Amino acid sequence: MNKLYTVSFGLIIVLIASGYTIKRGYYERNLYHATPRNAGGAAPGMTGAPNESNCTQCHSGSVQDGANENVLTILDGVTPVSSYIPGHQYNVNLLMSSNPIKRGFQATALTISNTMAGGFTGQAGNTSINGGVKKYANHTSTSNTSASAPSWTWTWTAPASGSGVVRFYVATNKTNNNGNDNGDMIYLSTHSIQEASNSVEDNGLLDIEIKSINDASIEIELPSQSMTLGVVTIYDQTGKMIAFKSTPTSNGNNMSVERPFGMSKGIFYISMIINNRIIVKKVLL
Repeated sequence: MNKLYTVSFGLIIVLIASGYTIKRGYYERNLYHATPRNAGGAAPGMTGAPNESNCTQCHSGSVQDGANENVLTILDGVTPVSSYIPGHQYNVNLLMSSNPIKRGFQATALTISNTMAGGFTGQAGNTSINGGVKKYANHTSTSNTSASAPSWTWTWTAPASGSGVVRFYVATNKTNNNGNDNGDMIYLSTHSIQEASNSVEDNGLLDIEIKSINDASIEIELPSQSMTLGVVTIYDQTGKMIAFKSTPTSNGNNMSVERPFGMSKGIFYISMIINNRIIVKKVLL
């Protein structure tokens, strides 16, 4: 009898280790997929900011330059802005230009001394906030698919006067949607915004001009060929994004982007990332 019990117990151990469960006297195959580790947001400190890790801490993917993938816009109500007023509340919008089916993100905002710049407030069902002294905005378990939320939005309360340039550090995860944490693509980017009381005339950013808008394209003139134009995002007067262009055509210091179909008569805001800074131009057609 003892030998019989030993053999039976050993068989049960083997079956459980092989993925079987015992149910009502018979063996049933236990088929399942692993739950994604951070479906509801990552642990704090995964943005790629100075002295921080990034999403590869948990996802065995590769790190990519996210300058053209991570499109971050700061809005005063529905109007994009290129500088902040201390203590004022802004909406921060983040989207991934490739619009993957499954994705995630984490972002923080730091001063030049790498301390938290202001505060974050999440949006129910879309973004959550975690962290201690430093705050982090994250995706939620209901906003990590493009069908449920094409972009993420949260509130940023700007820091006190004298804080200077604020840098938003963003890490996004373009997953392969295979049910586990390997094979993903991690995109890191930094987005800077100047305090409104500080002049930016000396670096030429205010000299950027929208030369013309014709039926086919938008022509942008940069003061210097040393300036680098990244993502161009276009919003209508209600704050609705109607287009983003991640690959402008360059001819010296003249840039050209395709005019979006939805850009007819009215007021529009053209947000440009230039030398890692957000510059916004208002145009009337």
